[in-house]
Parts: sequence; structure tokens; C-alpha cells
Amino acid sequence: MDVLCLGESMIVLAPAAAGPLRTAVDLHAGVAGAESNVAVALARLGADAAWCGKVGDDPFGHRIRDVLADAGVDTSGIATDPGRPTGVYFKDPGPEGTTVHYYRRGSAASTMAPGHLARTEPPQILHLSGITAALSDSCAALIDELVEGRALAPAQVSFDVNYRPALWPVAEAGPVLARLAGAADIAFVGLDEAQTLWGSQTAEDVRALLPGAGVLVVKDGGNGVTAFEGDAVHYSPAEPVEVVEPVGAGDAFAAGFLYGRLRRASVEASMRLGHRLAAGALQTVGDLAPPPPPETVRTLLEDQ
Repeated sequence: MDVLCLGESMIVLAPAAAGPLRTAVDLHAGVAGAESNVAVALARLGADAAWCGKVGDDPFGHRIRDVLADAGVDTSGIATDPGRPTGVYFKDPGPEGTTVHYYRRGSAASTMAPGHLARTEPPQILHLSGITAALSDSCAALIDELVEGRALAPAQVSFDVNYRPALWPVAEAGPVLARLAGAADIAFVGLDEAQTLWGSQTAEDVRALLPGAGVLVVKDGGNGVTAFEGDAVHYSPAEPVEVVEPVGAGDAFAAGFLYGRLRRASVEASMRLGHRLAAGALQTVGDLAPPPPPETVRTLLEDQ
């Protein structure tokens, strides 16, 4: 297995036509989840990717399995909890942006606990995010086991901070997410997240806070990305695009970057592919966009 992703995938419901949720008559249903987004993007690039979260034994859980399998993701490790529902959330578009309403408390995914991957063969890369650590105490313990306890060694641990204010406050999340990101082989964090969580104003501030991360990738929205690897510092400007919807761009960047590392590309080349996938996500309604053509991927991953 190239990459194994673990987290919570949910059904997302949004108005089918422009307008607020309050007056919507028809809703569009899709599958969303930071880690499964990464798995799908990697599978579409040609990587051997799996997602192994937990879903309910309900139509939504079955739909998640079907959608991921259809995208080429290995779903054989997905667990089912017949007594818990699959999580759902709603998007509510408005003039000030989109508000998200979660209905995930007590979901099947929230019951994941240490030992969830006990019989799993180690992949090259294990990809996780801070979202899972916020779902429940047992999920937090599982993430600790996988990140700091290295339960799937020798897999490299990739960790995306992915702070969600709706799930936990800064005072609780800040120390936990810093500890986990600092223990990862590859860590992703948005500069805006770092400012909120830790008061870090620059990418260099984030590196000073997380010196233990093997490769630290600090994303600064439409400006660019700074990556730290040992003493080396790399900067890659973002591709200029007209943004249709920002949701999913961070997951797309992570997938592109991880694919580059799987193919032993340089940090700079991996960032270029990450930017290209993120640009596609920014120009797409929904979390995922089709990957670039294979020849474009090859060109982006070449050292220039």
C-alpha cells in the first residue's frame, strides 16, 4: 500500500440551487472527509491508496463505500458499526460565505479507538488529520497511538493539522495539535490556522514551534507554500486561479505533495504538483477535481 488514510467520512448535503439552506427545496448529496479526499485524489493519480475509517450500517455508510471504491480507493479496511449512524453535515451558503452544520456527535467514526489498525500491514505513508483527534477521547487516543506511538512503523506519518473550531476550542486544540504535528514525518498546516492556534505570524515562527516535524509544509492561502526539511527552506508561489469554492483545496495540495514524495520527487516538485491539484479543487464546486493528465504530472515532478 502506498498511502493509508484514516479519519471520518460523512455525507454532505447542500442546496442544489443557489440560496440559503433555510429556503432550499432540493439538496445535493455528496461524500466528504479530509482524509478520504486525500485518498481519492491519490488513487486518481495512480497511487495505491486506501481509506479505513468507520461508518454506520446505513444507506449513508454504504454510499461512502461505493463512492470511494468507484474512485479506485481500497475500501477493504472500512469498519462498520451497526449501532451507530454515519455522520452528516450540511452546507449553508450565504453572503458572508458558507456556514457548516455538523451532525456527527455519536457517529460510528467517533467510536474508533486504539487498536483500530492493529491487523493492518504498514503502508509507505499513513495520512491522518487533527479532525479525528477532536471526535472523541477514544479517537484522540488512537491518533496518539499512530503518531507518537508509531503503531504502523515503519510507515511515514503524514499529519494535517486541519483545525475545526466547531469541534474544539483553541485552548484545548492548540497544545494537542502542536504535539502531533511536531511528531510527524510530514506535517501540513495553514498559516491562518497557526495564527489562530499558536499565535505564529510567519512560516518561520511555525517552524520554531514545530522543530521535530521531518518535513513541515506551511500553506499561506493564495500566496504560496513554505516547506522546511532539515535546515533547508523551500518556497513555492501558488498558481493564480479564480476561486469558485475553497473547500477541498488543502486536501488536494496534500495529496499532490504526498504523491510527489512517493515518487521520490524533490520538495519543490512535490509542492508544484500540490499547487496544481489545489488549483483544480479551487475551480470546482465540491471537494474534488479531476487530476491533471499523466504527462502534466510527470512534467511537474521533474526537477527544473
